[in-house]
Amino acid sequence: MATKTKLELTWIGKDVRPKLEPRILLEDSAKSYHAKHQVSENDLFDNRLIFGDNLLALKALEQEFAGKIKCVFIDPPYNTGSAFKQYDDGVEHSIWLSLIRDRLEIMRRLLKENGSLWITIDDSECHYLKVLCDEIFGRTNFVANCVWQKKSSPQPNAVWLSDSHDHVLVYAKDKSIWRPGRLDRTEEHDSIYRHSDEWDGVDENGKAYGRGPWFPGDSTASLRGGQRGAQFARTGQSPNLYEITAPSGRKIEPPAGTCWRFSKERMQEMITAHRITFGKGGNNRPCVKRFLSELEGKGVVAMTVWHYKDVGENRVAAQEVKSFNPSDPFTTPKPERLINRVLSLASDPGDWVLDSFAGSGTTGAVAHKMGRRWIMVELGEHCHTHIIPRLKKVIDGEDAGGITKAVDWKGGGGFRYYRLAPSLLEKDQWDRWVINPEFNAAMLAEAACKLEGFTYAPSDSIYWMQGYSTERDFIYVTTQNLSADQLAQLSDEVGPERSLLVLCSAFRGRADQWPNLTVKKIPKQVLSRCEWAHDDYSLQVENLPKAPAKPGQMELL
Repeated sequence: MATKTKLELTWIGKDVRPKLEPRILLEDSAKSYHAKHQVSENDLFDNRLIFGDNLLALKALEQEFAGKIKCVFIDPPYNTGSAFKQYDDGVEHSIWLSLIRDRLEIMRRLLKENGSLWITIDDSECHYLKVLCDEIFGRTNFVANCVWQKKSSPQPNAVWLSDSHDHVLVYAKDKSIWRPGRLDRTEEHDSIYRHSDEWDGVDENGKAYGRGPWFPGDSTASLRGGQRGAQFARTGQSPNLYEITAPSGRKIEPPAGTCWRFSKERMQEMITAHRITFGKGGNNRPCVKRFLSELEGKGVVAMTVWHYKDVGENRVAAQEVKSFNPSDPFTTPKPERLINRVLSLASDPGDWVLDSFAGSGTTGAVAHKMGRRWIMVELGEHCHTHIIPRLKKVIDGEDAGGITKAVDWKGGGGFRYYRLAPSLLEKDQWDRWVINPEFNAAMLAEAACKLEGFTYAPSDSIYWMQGYSTERDFIYVTTQNLSADQLAQLSDEVGPERSLLVLCSAFRGRADQWPNLTVKKIPKQVLSRCEWAHDDYSLQVENLPKAPAKPGQMELL
């Protein structure tokens, strides 16, 4: 019996993976911002803007936000070979895949079980990215490839075809439980309900009423797919294959390859209730009356082609960001209506939304106006020159563009600004690894908690309770050299019902002398854990070494 060879996507350097240091985040209150007064009871103030390398920032968020993010939207560099002022968008193909892969793996861990990932990308990397996402999220969790019309007119100088679209790849963390939201109904959506009901019902008081305008919907379903189709393929029979007699006396059967959408009994009930129409002459194939009055409060199912008239285009996005920095507008923004559509489908008010390629800050601006909590990460200086000024205008109610009028935004709320802390360890003048002198006691304790998987929660009354992993397991971090007497005293205070991890520069005595203490030296015990003092995992990196392809793998050249 022949064995199947599993084919997987590979590329130069795929097996090279970073050992990320879980950094702590330091708030800079001078750059944090909030409204001067409360605008509504729904104001949100715990949003986060993080300045720093986005891979390290994602790792920094993992402990606190794993399983809590409802929607991740990213607009990564497209790797087109073009040189942008804010980004180096021409990274060699294999490096681009590795760097995106490393970020996607953490994003998946951050997502809630009913969360989803949305990625805008163009043809340069879209199809490789699709296969990469299949590997990380599982092919069964692929939802759709939405096509966004980013340009409404052709480029006269196009050498081949004028590129007018981008892709929006959509993945659910668990497609079996994830369901998208609905889009708001518009007058255009309702305009198809042009027919008026020719039959009036009678309410419980005997008063006649009309059901209003309706749209003739299809009364058939396919027999070529799905559970119904599988059953028909096995048996050649379906309970929904039967003959209908129209009011004119004409005998009607469903077209080949289809069946009626309803059982024979249900169809007769709907005919009796005047919910089926056979046309004015009573001789047409039956259609279901879809009443507009029964759709109140129900949105529209989103389609996968997104027209620029509905979600905006590049030209509109460029105009939106000019109002925040007219002298130096961001080069590649996305329109607010595009993000509005994504967040409408992927989240609800109060949900956490993450964008680790913040760019001009559109995701945070739109999420803020829509009442979502947001986290954005940006390494470029435009975090300060573009994003912060934009968010301030949003919070102060001075941003009249984008979706402001559509969602009736009045301002309010705020955000906290964070930067990544430096590496916990650095080399001294003798090339020895030592604790970074920039770390004070609190920073050291918090960093050690993250490194060891503890929750940082220093006690106000007990000095050695700096964090916990369970209700009875704690951590204590110090740069002191602890004597045997000091450790013995610690052991007595901890007591037999609790346990304590002690991280110190050095200690005297045997490490197993105190059964309720686990004693480790820093930095010695943690040197192999991470890539210390590595601050840049951005797309501006050197080429990775060539790795040989394994049997059955497809090498990307």
